[in-house]
Amino acid sequence: MIHIVFNEPDVAALQQAIALDESLQGDVQVIKDDYAVGPLAAMDDAEGWKARRDWWRMLLASTGEENVDERLNMVDDKMTLHNLTKALDENEQEVLWIWAAQNKHDVSGYYWLISQLQPWQGRVFILYLNNLPFLSDKGGIFYPQWLSEIPAKEFLKAKKLARLVTPSEFEVDIDEWKKQCRDGQMVRLLEGGKKLGQTTEDFYDKALAKYVHGDFSKGSKIINQFLSKEKETTGDVYLTWRLKQLVEPNGWEVKGDLNKTVRDFELRNPAMPSLKKKGDAAEEVSE
Repeated sequence: MIHIVFNEPDVAALQQAIALDESLQGDVQVIKDDYAVGPLAAMDDAEGWKARRDWWRMLLASTGEENVDERLNMVDDKMTLHNLTKALDENEQEVLWIWAAQNKHDVSGYYWLISQLQPWQGRVFILYLNNLPFLSDKGGIFYPQWLSEIPAKEFLKAKKLARLVTPSEFEVDIDEWKKQCRDGQMVRLLEGGKKLGQTTEDFYDKALAKYVHGDFSKGSKIINQFLSKEKETTGDVYLTWRLKQLVEPNGWEVKGDLNKTVRDFELRNPAMPSLKKKGDAAEEVSE
């Protein structure tokens, strides 16, 4: 048995569950790319795959982080897929269990992965935790958006949901993946169940701009506030790229170096009132 998840934090959560139930014993692999953002055109050929990697390279470079190529090489879903299919070919008893929570990141990753696995249908299982209640560590009922939120003992209940991906489901889901690739937008959103919608690359801009106030704030603080307060979020690399894109057209003031990381600059929206108390402002001037 090989388990597939779509987020690094999910690995530890699932491994804790495996330690409690030997029937779940198996390797845990991660699909690392975030297919909920970015170009998907012609993803079945080398040119389309290269275009996507080049897009990620551009985003990573725009964040100001060093070792862009090294970070890109850490996300190699093609190699992960190769190792998975090799394991299936070498052992006819091997099966895949795909774990997905109800969020756009997992669902988008699922569609890419399932589109690559049709030759192995009959050996691919899905555990899709769609609107299912679980018990928290404190005993309360909650509906997790991410697998990593689920206590290990609750995973043991979730395993009962494992079911074979049917031939007709393969057909429908592969068609859905092809549709996502054709539609050509940069942002994908979960509309319910496994239904994905698409929208433009500036989808998060309005919400992100709310956290640029009349006082200077670190770029990292702006991103963290967005991630902690907004319902629809995405990865910090994408958000950093969008935040920097918004500076000039909105006339925001910059302290520090915008070409560096979010820790190295501050932003202020002069059109917004200051949130500081008068005493704080006077103290700042006296300094």
